[in-house]
Amino acid sequence: MLGIFGKKSDHPLADIKTAQQVLEEIPKNDAQNAVQELTGWIETAVELAEDFRLDHEFAVLRMLDDAAQPYVRKLLRDYFTVQPLSRFQENRLWTVLNNYYTQSELAHHHVLTRLINGARGASGFKTEMASLGTRGIAALTGRLKMAVARYALVEAPLWQHLSEYYSHAERYGYQNDAVPLYPGVPGNTSVKQEFCTLLGWYGVSAGVLSPLQAHITERLISYAGASLNVYDQYNANALFVFDLSQPTPPMRMANEATLHPALRFIVLSESLTRLNSLLKTLDKGIVPDDVNFCGATYDAELVRETLRRLIDSLTQPPPTRRNPRRKISVSLKVANGFFHMLEKADAGLNFFNPDVGELWEVEDISVTGFRSVVPAARAAGIKIGSLIGSKPENVPHWGAGIVRRLSLDENNNLHIGVEVVSTQITGVSLIERGYSAEEGGQLALYLNRPGDTSGEAWLLMKPDTFSPSRSLNMDKGGKGYLLLPLARVESGDDYDLARYRLMEPEVTAE
Repeated sequence: MLGIFGKKSDHPLADIKTAQQVLEEIPKNDAQNAVQELTGWIETAVELAEDFRLDHEFAVLRMLDDAAQPYVRKLLRDYFTVQPLSRFQENRLWTVLNNYYTQSELAHHHVLTRLINGARGASGFKTEMASLGTRGIAALTGRLKMAVARYALVEAPLWQHLSEYYSHAERYGYQNDAVPLYPGVPGNTSVKQEFCTLLGWYGVSAGVLSPLQAHITERLISYAGASLNVYDQYNANALFVFDLSQPTPPMRMANEATLHPALRFIVLSESLTRLNSLLKTLDKGIVPDDVNFCGATYDAELVRETLRRLIDSLTQPPPTRRNPRRKISVSLKVANGFFHMLEKADAGLNFFNPDVGELWEVEDISVTGFRSVVPAARAAGIKIGSLIGSKPENVPHWGAGIVRRLSLDENNNLHIGVEVVSTQITGVSLIERGYSAEEGGQLALYLNRPGDTSGEAWLLMKPDTFSPSRSLNMDKGGKGYLLLPLARVESGDDYDLARYRLMEPEVTAE
């Protein structure tokens, strides 16, 4: 077999025909093994690249990438699922996907670096530049998505790579060229579209959304991608700013920011017309076929709630702190999850010591929340939306909070931001109207909210307990109440947080 330079080479990637034979031997019925094998071949292609012309390196990379995409989409569907995965399943899928996206992005960046350096075959590469840029940024989005799924610290070189992909496109004027991304993916995209989608998605998602919400949000922003824009001059409508000269994660637009030529202003507001139209369709219980969720099917309610949160992020100013935070160092007993919290409340489960719990050190605290820094090994299972019971030192009762922010630092410590929803919880028993305690009874947590005169009761309950058409009887401290459903405020893996109208039944003679 003759190699690219006319010298003999027996490596299968040195010739397009033999590279195609490699693809024929990939296991077709095992997505994980297929992606693992293709990841290995992509890594090998980079190792051999200096022996290849640039156009041949990219042709081989494109073949391997195209072959991998159907299997990658299958693994994405398996990973970003509504039903929680076992730790083993989550770790295995995450590892396979993360390795693939890492090697794919590094390979595309390697081609870009050789292109910039004028490698052999670079002179005829102009028609491939837009495909290289879009695929490189798409692979980079995949790397970031897997980091966001683990709330991980993003390595600085990734932002440098993004800057290089977009800077090269600007320099040679192909950032707006429309090209197909992958076979089987409808429509075209561009370097500008992928660049804006990545920055807009990461800016509204990282550290504040669950992995599934972040995935759906990225797909929704991609759906509106053609209406996203980037400007090289100051734009008052910009939501995020990205510095091509000193690339870091996208920063929220600030009026006092120092302007310089390397800043790029990301405007997402022009996508609101398309997103609001989609919201109206979702309100009818319909998820349009042209919203690409990598082949997954999600309930219209889940997509609608995620889209509403996205629209709020695009239209409302970032939340400001309502109460001052105090730097303080105190120990806090915590209980992770609804059922562990039931053990701490007066709900008939106090066969455990209510004062026993995991200890966290609080870094700062306010009336409405606190922040703790905990070694990641001690915070297994904690994620965005997790329910947390908390009991400060010298306080006799437990409170409840929900994890709103998570991020890992370079020392593998997890920074946990918790919104306090109640400083005191009380165990209660609930019985569905028309049933006996034996048939329909369950335990729940009543949120005491001092000064509340709304006549409402807020309850933490087992998941899928709330129904807008089902009233409940509640026994609290030996006194009976009628609960009329108002709304489900939030739901997590192991709880519903719901609002009810609280009614005290009239006492009548027998």
